[in-house]
Amino acid sequence: MPLTDAQIKALKPIPGKRYSRADGAGLLLDITPGGVRSWVFRYRLSGKREKVVIGHYPEVSLKEARAERDRQAAKVRAGVSPFREQKLKRAGLSTDPTLSEFGDRYYKEQVEKNLKDPKQVRRYLDSEIYPKLGGRKLKEITALDIQALVYRKRDHGRAAAAMRLRMVLKQVFDYGIELQLVPMNPAAMVAPRYIGKATRRNRNLSPEEIREYIQVVYASNMRRQFKLALHILLLTLVRKSMLLGARWRDVNYDSGEWNIPKENMKARKGEEREHVVYMSTQVQDLFRELQELASESEYVLPGRNTIARPFAKNALNKALEGLSFNMQHFTIHDLRRTASTQLREHGWSEDVVEKALSHEKGGVAGIYNRAEYAGERKRMLQWWANYVDRTLRQSEPKVVIGNFRNSESA
Repeated sequence: MPLTDAQIKALKPIPGKRYSRADGAGLLLDITPGGVRSWVFRYRLSGKREKVVIGHYPEVSLKEARAERDRQAAKVRAGVSPFREQKLKRAGLSTDPTLSEFGDRYYKEQVEKNLKDPKQVRRYLDSEIYPKLGGRKLKEITALDIQALVYRKRDHGRAAAAMRLRMVLKQVFDYGIELQLVPMNPAAMVAPRYIGKATRRNRNLSPEEIREYIQVVYASNMRRQFKLALHILLLTLVRKSMLLGARWRDVNYDSGEWNIPKENMKARKGEEREHVVYMSTQVQDLFRELQELASESEYVLPGRNTIARPFAKNALNKALEGLSFNMQHFTIHDLRRTASTQLREHGWSEDVVEKALSHEKGGVAGIYNRAEYAGERKRMLQWWANYVDRTLRQSEPKVVIGNFRNSESA
């Protein structure tokens, strides 16, 4: 039977015992041994029992408690957890955030904790998502809003970037569903098949294109550090991020080794391994010139405005994009594929090439094959640097890049 005000006033605390009286439809009045009387709403959501405290009697009257129970019950029918909302409020978190508010929370709680390099997600949030949708309430954003944002990038010929943009948005809303802030994921309703297909890249430069690449780079007016860096990337097979994060403490001219610490390697957190690049005589000379240009910086490639940080991640990409080549489009990453392809075509072992690329074998083979192939890698990288030099010497006019040593004994 529903409670009455007279019944509530007649309820007395029981020493050493907590008890409750039901009003109906999940509303209870809880009485503590100390005489505190609290309204509690109990309900089931997705098969789980939950409860929230509505307020204390008599500050919250019976009529007010029933009205609040009905409001909370409507949320439950819509799939929203009043208990989770109450928990968020106590933690100082919004229960009805804007996309930018929740995006920052998602970045802090999920991206920074789980991704080794979270900067790309940060750029998508700040540069692509927030300017268009950041001020909108998370629960008000529709599939059409996200489709417009994603399709705009697709229609500018950036299908791969559009796919990544959709994925970031989908992950944000997935976390919103997990925290019961939104009932559905509008990004999941934007079908990937209408955005574009991810294509496997197989671009690698021919010897003639390698020659043109070096010619155009050194004939350009880009910064000298960029010219040397783009040359090093071709000769060492490393990823761009490895070079941008390099510090002088890791470069040893006596042993001819450049040590790349595990934090600069591309891998999941906890799975990184150090990598050693055996520097050819040409690469050592390139590093020596970079060291002169780096002044007192600890970084091999210190930034334009400060020596305390390296150049931005996209600086080399922008420098390369500003050049005009008389050949099919290629990217910095294609330089790794170029070296890998040429080395295999000239008879170098796949295992040695893969190790130089810092690729680790998967499965059982990866567990048992921990060989470093140090001697073979030294000879191979010196051979590769000499090969590129011979390719350049075939050019007319000659490419002027610097006074670099060539070890033809390799």
